[in-house]
Amino acid sequence: MEYTHLGRSGLSVSRLCLGTMNFGWKTEEADAHDVMDRALAEGVNFFDTANVYGFGAGKGRTEEVLGTWFARGGERREKTVLATKVYGSMTDWPNDTFLSARNLVRSCEASLRRMQTNWIDLYQFHHVDLSTPWDEIWQACETLVAQGKVLYVGSSNHAAWQIAAANEAAARRHFPGLVSEQSHYNLLTRHVELEVLPAAQHYAVGVIPWSPLAGGLLAGVLGKQEGDRRRAAEERVERHRPALQAYEDACREWGLAPADVGLAWLLHQPAVTAPIVGPRTMEQFEGSLGALDVRLDEAQLARLDEIFPGYDAAPMEYAW
Repeated sequence: MEYTHLGRSGLSVSRLCLGTMNFGWKTEEADAHDVMDRALAEGVNFFDTANVYGFGAGKGRTEEVLGTWFARGGERREKTVLATKVYGSMTDWPNDTFLSARNLVRSCEASLRRMQTNWIDLYQFHHVDLSTPWDEIWQACETLVAQGKVLYVGSSNHAAWQIAAANEAAARRHFPGLVSEQSHYNLLTRHVELEVLPAAQHYAVGVIPWSPLAGGLLAGVLGKQEGDRRRAAEERVERHRPALQAYEDACREWGLAPADVGLAWLLHQPAVTAPIVGPRTMEQFEGSLGALDVRLDEAQLARLDEIFPGYDAAPMEYAW
C-alpha cells in the first residue's frame, strides 16, 4: 500500500479511501466488518463515513456499524484514520442541520457516541453553509480541536471561492483551516479542474474524489449483461455511449479492467490524495485494489483526455 500526506497535514493516509456509505443498510453489519478487516489487512487505513449515512429512518446507522467494529478491539480504532461528515439534518428540528456552532458541537458528540470513539481524525463539512459565517464555524472547530475530539477539518462539495474564504478566515484566527476537500471527480465529471483543483493546490488542500467511477459507468458497464446494465441507469449509459465505448475499447487494448483504469487515472492527478471506493460487497472491495498496481503512461493519459476532455485551470480555459 502506498501512503501520502492528507493535504499539507502530517497525517499519512492510504491512496485508496474506504467509503462506508452502504454499511448497515445495503451491506449487513457482519459483512461490513469483514470488509473493514480486509481493508486494514491490505493497508487501507483511511475510512470515510457521514452522520446521515443509513438515510431515512436509519440515519446514523453506518456510524453505529463502525462503532461496533471498533469495539471489537485489536487496535482497529488506533490503525484507522477516521473521517466523518456533518451538515445534513438528523431530525426535523431546525438546529439539527447545517454548520452552526451548536450543530457542529452537538453533531460531533453524537458521532463520537455512535462510533464508540473518543476522537475523529477528519471532521468534514458535507456541504457548504452560506448562512453561517466562517468565524462561527471555526470557533466551534477550535473548541473541538482543543478538546481533542477532532484532529483535522475538511470540506466536501465546496467551490473554490468557498475553500479560499474558509482558509483565509481560519488564517486570521491562527487556525489551520481546511486540509482536505471531497469533490465529485472522475473521467466523466471534470468540472473541478476549472477552479477547485487549482484552489486546493494553492492552499495545499488534499482532494478526495467521490464517485470515482461515475456511479459504475467507468467500470465496464457496456460489457455487462443487460440485467446489470439496467441497474446502472440505462439513460446515462446511452447519453455517454460513444465515449464509454471508446474507453472500454482502450482498456481492452491495454489489457486493463476499466474500473482499474478509472481509479488509476485519478491517482495520476497531482491534486488527488485518495479516491473513495464505496463497496457493497467484499468482491467489489477486492476489485478496487487492482488500481493501485496500474501505471498509466503519457500516451495512455493523453488518449483518456481525448475520450473524456477535461478543462484547463480558469481563466485560461475560456480567456485569452
